[in-house]
Amino acid sequence: MVKRRDAADGKTPSGATLGRRNFLKSATLGGAAAVAAPVAAVAAPKASINQAASNEPRLSTKVHPLSSELECAASALPPGAGPKQQSSGSDYMIDAMRACGIKHVAAIPGNTFKSMHESVINYGMLTQPEMRHLTITHEEVAVAMAHGYFKVSGKPAAALVHGVVGLQHATMALYNAYCDRVPLFCFVGVRLDAAKRTTPTDWLHTAFDGPSLTREFTKWDDTPGSLTHFGESMIRGYKFAMTPPYGPVVLGCDQDLQEMDVPAGQAPLIPKLTLDSFPVGEEGAVREAAKMLVAAENPIIVADRAARTPLGMKLVIELAETLQAGVIDQGGRVNFPWRHPLNVTFAQEIVASSADCVIGLELTDFYFTAKPFAKAKKISINSADLFMKSTYQEFQRYQEVDLSIAADAEATLPLLIEAVKKEMAANKRSPAKARGEKLGQFHKQAMDRTKQAWAVGWDGAPISVGRMTMELYDVIRKEDWGLTGHFADPTRLWEGDAHYRHNGASGGSGVGYDCTSSLGAALAHQEEGRIAIAMVGDGDMMMSPGVMWTAAHERLPVLYVVHNNHAWNQELIWVQGIAGRRSRGATRCGIGNTMENPYIDFGAMAKSMGVYGETVKDPKDLGAAYRRAVDVVKKGEPAVVDVWSQSR
Repeated sequence: MVKRRDAADGKTPSGATLGRRNFLKSATLGGAAAVAAPVAAVAAPKASINQAASNEPRLSTKVHPLSSELECAASALPPGAGPKQQSSGSDYMIDAMRACGIKHVAAIPGNTFKSMHESVINYGMLTQPEMRHLTITHEEVAVAMAHGYFKVSGKPAAALVHGVVGLQHATMALYNAYCDRVPLFCFVGVRLDAAKRTTPTDWLHTAFDGPSLTREFTKWDDTPGSLTHFGESMIRGYKFAMTPPYGPVVLGCDQDLQEMDVPAGQAPLIPKLTLDSFPVGEEGAVREAAKMLVAAENPIIVADRAARTPLGMKLVIELAETLQAGVIDQGGRVNFPWRHPLNVTFAQEIVASSADCVIGLELTDFYFTAKPFAKAKKISINSADLFMKSTYQEFQRYQEVDLSIAADAEATLPLLIEAVKKEMAANKRSPAKARGEKLGQFHKQAMDRTKQAWAVGWDGAPISVGRMTMELYDVIRKEDWGLTGHFADPTRLWEGDAHYRHNGASGGSGVGYDCTSSLGAALAHQEEGRIAIAMVGDGDMMMSPGVMWTAAHERLPVLYVVHNNHAWNQELIWVQGIAGRRSRGATRCGIGNTMENPYIDFGAMAKSMGVYGETVKDPKDLGAAYRRAVDVVKKGEPAVVDVWSQSR
């Protein structure tokens, strides 16, 4: 056992002195000769490079100093002798990424991509178009950041991950992105040449076909064998990722390719990027869909991931208003304004019985959706029918429909709207108007029910979910905000009038998504001058608490509101239900389902990572705490408000 050293007199508790001289003579270190060589080899730190003008927050080019006691002596710095490298394979990889518009790279350090890391910070960040390196604390966070960034910005971002174990860490976030139809790039370092694996770890962290680990839940992958191959795969991968249905791409990056010298002017050409036109519904099928919708007495539109862009939301609005049809937004994206009178998302049980035609736009699960609409004719427009794999069952149970159009819904909507307008006869307009007015009443009734439900327990402690939600809206309603994560309660009463107001669900229901993806969403909102609001669970925050440090380090304007009910409450309810069926009572169901003894103070945790944090237990203190936190976020810094809340 190692004995503790006394800080005052330099002696161990037993009285034996272990000063610097005795340490250097210690036989356990191989004697003085063993340490003398590396110590002599250490040079003074070089002066930091001159940084070009940059908007990067808290970007430091200071070389990390060596200890005055030369504590890092055993890790000799790279030799300075020999020819200097002017450009490298990883510089070329950065340019290939730039050709695809990728400007954000998130990573935790890993030796299999050390050359790409160096190229990002000393080439990509200092030349135009400028890139940004984001420092994270877990590979899953890197991928989830790219996920959240795309859902706000519509642009892919990248993650660098270490070979084998790094990709293993990243898998759940990749699966979420795959299920959520989100394009992003994951670059995996690899050492393909066995002769150059010089340590046991090189072998442990190498897989000849590393991307095979995630092949069943990515859109495409490749491990290029040359720089020319990499350039082509980068462009090809971008085209695949950005053609509906969208999806993530994984590229294995060989260390030899990354580190190879590329003489000036001799880098391979990067192919020109030409995106594919999106798949549009066949004209005859679109006309048939229009006839079915116009002939219906009570048509209903159900949308999940229909709005890929702001235009998609406008098109869904136009289709609904033309038909005067109710819209159920399943929340994969913001497909429809939350307070539009035709929004019947929370009145589904009222409209379902009378619906005689349902059109599903990019539905994840038509089978579950169709159950309340058993008597209605069914139309599907879904790009997922164009790309499907077998192992992971995210495609859900098969649903029979009357008309199936395998195409991108957003790209098909202009044709469908035009066909509907042509089909609308004069005698159909009056009934349609009356139908719309009735749906507006259903919308208002649903809002009133929510208001009444949320008023119950308003002054209670722990704090009610209704008060936690509405007190926050009262503070941010006049700001330009975006709600990140999948927490959907605000959609009941908040004003969601833009596509960026909510990020929607995770896709694969992978745990820890809200906190991690919210970092990427906050980055995208920051670029547009908005603030990000992340309403997250306490269990979710404990999956990746390091997001708070990254938010502080990168100065991301995000407010984390922690719904802290001290439990994985959904799972607690499940176990309680099973115990009840077995007549065993619920007294022991908290075991393994609660976070108590001790309770977690997320406000204090935030402060330890340089983030403004408060913990609120009294509902009367909630509004003021929100205002203080929002003021911090508006200044460009992150904040955390830990709300001790009711279970539901």
